[in-house]
Amino acid sequence: MRIFSTASFLYVSGVLGVAFFSCNSAAKEEKSAESRKDSVKTYTVFNLQKDRLVSSLKLPGELMAFQQVDLYSKVNSFVKKLYVDVGSEVKTGQLLATMEAPEINAQLSGASSRLKSAEALYIASKAHYERLLETSKTPGTISPNDLDIALARQNADHAQLQSAQAAYKEITDNKNYLEIKAPFSGVISARNVSAGAYVGPAGKGSDQPVFTLQEQKHLRLAVSIPEAYTGYLKQNDEVRFMVKSFPNEYFTAKVKRLAGALDTRLRSERVEMDVMNDSRKLLPGMVAEILLTLPAKDSTFVVPKSAVVNASENIFVIRVEDGKAKWITITPGREVSDKVEIYGQLQTGDTIIQQANEEVRDGAAVSIER
Repeated sequence: MRIFSTASFLYVSGVLGVAFFSCNSAAKEEKSAESRKDSVKTYTVFNLQKDRLVSSLKLPGELMAFQQVDLYSKVNSFVKKLYVDVGSEVKTGQLLATMEAPEINAQLSGASSRLKSAEALYIASKAHYERLLETSKTPGTISPNDLDIALARQNADHAQLQSAQAAYKEITDNKNYLEIKAPFSGVISARNVSAGAYVGPAGKGSDQPVFTLQEQKHLRLAVSIPEAYTGYLKQNDEVRFMVKSFPNEYFTAKVKRLAGALDTRLRSERVEMDVMNDSRKLLPGMVAEILLTLPAKDSTFVVPKSAVVNASENIFVIRVEDGKAKWITITPGREVSDKVEIYGQLQTGDTIIQQANEEVRDGAAVSIER
């Protein structure tokens, strides 16, 4: 009886030990699973999409008169009278100043006398030849030699008349040069002489022009576009700009002339834009700050900057595939605000971690949320 009791006790103890060991193992496995679950971090993700980034570039430019000319006296003379001054608005053909040159008047009188004398000689020789020609119709009255001499005399006098006419016209033109007229409508931006001053052609009678005339209601805006951005401008594009005189106001210019070649020193292309300035608010010589819009030529993948990891080894984004992180090497493009273009082995709709860093190892298990 005692032997049976001992055996029963050992059997029950064994059963309880096995049960305890099984429970303990199940508890450990459950804790291990919970530990692994806790070690898988959760990351916010987004679906990769294509977009076009629009950025802007600020460049310095210069406003210039659409037309500008220095007006000189065409002949050596003295200023007789000035009809306009600095700031005067003039029209095409308007008289700006008159000059006087007494020697031109004397030359004109002499040329006029020589012209009248040549006219009289030609009239006389012509009449003589015509009389001889009419008389020669009667046989034997006029010898052919006399007729030839009369014709030659008429031709010589006619040549002298043409020479006198040309000389007279030349001096008349010189006298007309004593008037300075506006070649186009604009504003007198400089006056360098006063009445009585001696003036003449540039480099001869005067070092400075009598007037400088500018067309200011129509301006040119010149800018040098760096080589990297030359493809963003085309004919008739509208561009906004501002000047220091009006810091809170934007003006509009239209692209009209592109050089079509790069300056070999600056590696830039000269572009000229037309600016309508009817109010004359803008002035030639002003420095402009041009706002050049740079739209993307083609759509590409655009992500937040936080999704790009710039590691020492490479630059990458982290794509989530089947619950695991995968580093995808990319090449960054243009940056605008908090966005950046990326190029790499990517597809539209890929799941990308928004806040990426090197701690998310390649191949690591991750949990995601949107």
